[in-house]
Amino acid sequence: MAVRGWGGSVIAAIGIAAGAGAAQFGLGYGLGIIAWLPSGDDGSDAIWVGNLAWTIWIGATATALGAVGAQRLTPAGATAGEATGPASSPSTLTTVLARLTLAVAASLGALTTVALVAIPARAATRADTFSPQTIAAGHAVVGVLCGLLVALWTLASRAAARNLLLTTGWLWLLAVIAVADCALRGAGFAPAQPGVWKLTGDSAAFWIGNYIYWPGAMVSLGAALAIGAVAAWPVARRSINRVSTAISGGVGPLLVATAYFLAAPRLAGVHDEQLSAHLLAPYGVIVGLAGSVLVTALAQRPVRRTTGPRRTESTTRTADPALST
Repeated sequence: MAVRGWGGSVIAAIGIAAGAGAAQFGLGYGLGIIAWLPSGDDGSDAIWVGNLAWTIWIGATATALGAVGAQRLTPAGATAGEATGPASSPSTLTTVLARLTLAVAASLGALTTVALVAIPARAATRADTFSPQTIAAGHAVVGVLCGLLVALWTLASRAAARNLLLTTGWLWLLAVIAVADCALRGAGFAPAQPGVWKLTGDSAAFWIGNYIYWPGAMVSLGAALAIGAVAAWPVARRSINRVSTAISGGVGPLLVATAYFLAAPRLAGVHDEQLSAHLLAPYGVIVGLAGSVLVTALAQRPVRRTTGPRRTESTTRTADPALST
């Protein structure tokens, strides 16, 4: 990214990050996925924890999406992204400064999530704190800081950016499905937890040790594996930096696990479905990494098969004249 183009990129990063945060909160508030309920309401503790996890997730993803979006919109944005070859690689200092500039600018735009959280959270009067809006706003700031680190990762790896985008879409799709399912069952629109959908009844057959809800585990771990593989595949076939592509499957699940941990580090107020998701989140990182590593390894096999015979043939051709003389 040229120095003279930094101004436009900074403005784009701020605007995209602010828009991404507002759009996600608008979807959450509009469908009732996020709802700040007063203490004492049925399930308010679980909803409170879920709202904090959503807050961290939205703040982080808004920052990362803002940085990546600005990079893609910048004509010379490829110089700040993942290099495609030695000839197109700018100086290391320029690349680092460009990525850092976009990440910081996007984090400034994502700070709008603080206001989008703090004002509605005033309705969540709680016995364990005198200022729930301050706690909610603090989690939004923590989410933006996490997003700053994730933005640097996604700016350096197209596969990681794809993974984060697909994971974001998946979490919101699952939340919409969970809310719609609750409404169709006649329970009204109830807030949904990140990555949690209780798609079966309360039978003990669906639980492992009263802690792991295995249908939900299959959905979450299967999604992490599939997203890790799908996001890495198109990049793995042409990317020179195979390491960044191989580890790209961990970015989305890692951010989910971070949001869960920061929302409830002691698992206080967590319900059964949430507890299963909290406990399985670290395994989602491993499964997501497995998907991207496997795809990266498979993508390189055709290249090795085609390059091997060509080298042998060229060696034979160069040796034939010598043998004839």
